[in-house]
Amino acid sequence: MRFTEFAVGSVVAAALFIGASPDVKAAPDEIQVYTEELNDPGQYGLELHVNYALKGAKTASYEGEMLSHHRLQVTPEFSYGLTKTLEAGLYLPAARSAEGNIYGNGVRLRLKYIAPREEGARFFWGLNGELGHSAHRVSDSAIGLELRPIIGYRDADWLISFNPILDLDLSSGFSREPKFEPALKVARKAAEGIHAGFEYYGEFGPIHHLLPAAERAHYVYAVADVETKGFDINFGIGRGIENASDQWVAKAIISFPFK
Repeated sequence: MRFTEFAVGSVVAAALFIGASPDVKAAPDEIQVYTEELNDPGQYGLELHVNYALKGAKTASYEGEMLSHHRLQVTPEFSYGLTKTLEAGLYLPAARSAEGNIYGNGVRLRLKYIAPREEGARFFWGLNGELGHSAHRVSDSAIGLELRPIIGYRDADWLISFNPILDLDLSSGFSREPKFEPALKVARKAAEGIHAGFEYYGEFGPIHHLLPAAERAHYVYAVADVETKGFDINFGIGRGIENASDQWVAKAIISFPFK
């Protein structure tokens, strides 16, 4: 099966599975489903997250929010392998508005754990925790915490990873109830060094008071993962289903080789 056929088929299948949905918030600065990949102990890493709202929201959802339409977000992520099962990371998100203004949008720290596995094991699991401070222009709550379980399977041809994310606002005046934001990645080997598939991101509302199905937010991305000359590149085009505030988003993640 050719890459184009597989990618298009993946998007169609995901859209049929999700169904109609009227609302989606603006795309975040990091659009990624986490897998079992870790830096080796003592190894540094650098990833560059880039996304651009081709057709985004033109009205703010709260006073002072930067509009997402034609917004370019660029976030370097620095990482370091602490042990065989632990990795630390630092994000420095920035954005360029449609008017051409450039802003720094905060800082986030993360700690990622992947459970030990036997050689050749296909199933993996772990947990990523992320604490950050965001500028008001991109988040109504300045302080946030994300807990991201990681559950997945990888073999020579397939990668499946599910992140049942819990997102908490920690600023005063906001509910501390976690919001459920699931993410899923399914990719299949299309050629040597190339995997193709789809990524799904949802927003289901507070964990104890989930939104009705018709009010939940959904994004589906057709994606490709390419390994070339030591670089790992993930890129994709995302569609907000039905009445999404961001209709189309392009994204890329570039992992730079470190020796």
